[in-house]
Amino acid sequence: MRRRNQVRQSVAVSAALLAALFLLPLLVVVPFRTALFGRETPVDETEGAPFASGQLDGEITLRVLDGDTVLEMDLGEYLLGVVRAEMPASFQPEALKAQAAAARTYTLYKLQTGGNHGDSADLCTDSTCCQAYISEERARANWGENAAGYEKKIEEAVTATDGQAILYGGVPILAVFHSSSAGLTRTSGEVWLNDLPYLQAVSSPEAAESIPNYYSRVEFSREELRQKLLAAFPEADLSGGMAGWLADARTDSAGSVSTVSVGGVTAKGSTLRAALGLRSACFSWEVQEGEAVFFVTGYGHGVGMSQYGANAMAAEGADYQEILTHYYTGVTVEPYRAADFTNPGNP
Repeated sequence: MRRRNQVRQSVAVSAALLAALFLLPLLVVVPFRTALFGRETPVDETEGAPFASGQLDGEITLRVLDGDTVLEMDLGEYLLGVVRAEMPASFQPEALKAQAAAARTYTLYKLQTGGNHGDSADLCTDSTCCQAYISEERARANWGENAAGYEKKIEEAVTATDGQAILYGGVPILAVFHSSSAGLTRTSGEVWLNDLPYLQAVSSPEAAESIPNYYSRVEFSREELRQKLLAAFPEADLSGGMAGWLADARTDSAGSVSTVSVGGVTAKGSTLRAALGLRSACFSWEVQEGEAVFFVTGYGHGVGMSQYGANAMAAEGADYQEILTHYYTGVTVEPYRAADFTNPGNP
């Protein structure tokens, strides 16, 4: 009987010790459970502090037409969206700075000349009218795992060039740019109506192997080519064989087609490029097995700064000012004074 009581006491002690072993951590944790497990506002570690424009860019407010909506933002915020959309974020930092300065200058030029939107807006997000633009949200979705680093690079490109503009005779230039050239850029007069002194042909060092689709090939059936040509040149005579529809091509100093006869109608190479949807006006063609085949080099109109050329220069050690003064002839790169610019957004 005594032995049975001793066993019961031993079991009770063991149970007490076991309970203490499990309860002790709770006694330590419970008083601090709010601090340890409290519900706090989650932090998105992929995004940094909100962007703040530099002093000069922050002085100009823009009204930007995005679809049917007019967005109000300062110049620095607008440039972020433009650089995201216009140049690959993987490019060299100095190339991104050159792009930011070119985009800023183009914007100031639009403000001074009145733009295309009257009193409703200063600019728009349509690249065929103004400059391309993309929001941070959409850009991050496109960039994926590189989003944080890419956004930081672009923010730094905009703030590091705060207020820097490309000037000719103290006035912001028409700072056009394009993706890649065929070794040389083109003068503006070879592409458009006016020959501007700062948009002249210069060398462009991009390497073909570093550029996606630097060389492209486009094929058209006889009927496809006929329809496209007549839509752009209704007076063209396309009654003969397809091999004679295009003739007498003349090329400029950059190797691009400056003029060409389309069914007897003299046309600019840039106009034919647009009619056929070619990547550039640096093209040749031939008829193969009943189809017209076009061989194209580069991408874009070829005037002003080549983006891939800028990236190649940056990789070789050029800073953004050297890049800009190379591609735009006779210019200076200087801070603008906000008071000198018409700004409908800030009456």
